[in-house]
Amino acid sequence: MTVGGIISAIVVGLIIGALGRLVVPGKQNIPIWLTIVIGIVAALIGTAIARGAGWADTDGVDWIEIAIQVVLAAIGVWGVAGFYGRRRV
Repeated sequence: MTVGGIISAIVVGLIIGALGRLVVPGKQNIPIWLTIVIGIVAALIGTAIARGAGWADTDGVDWIEIAIQVVLAAIGVWGVAGFYGRRRV
């Protein structure tokens, strides 16, 4: 992976993490850096799933890939917020 690929993964992860956090109802008491990490992981896994299914190489915007990434980020934020909230109390 090139430096440009790493930077774009961080930027996409930031956006995907923020969208995933918006999808989860209620307040999530997790730090922003953790949201970014969850977003980066969700973006990488979502891309792998979309490529494996053949949905990643389309003309235009890959909406299915983005939807998979956001759903994975929402699941990640929900799971980590539940664990992080129980640990902090």
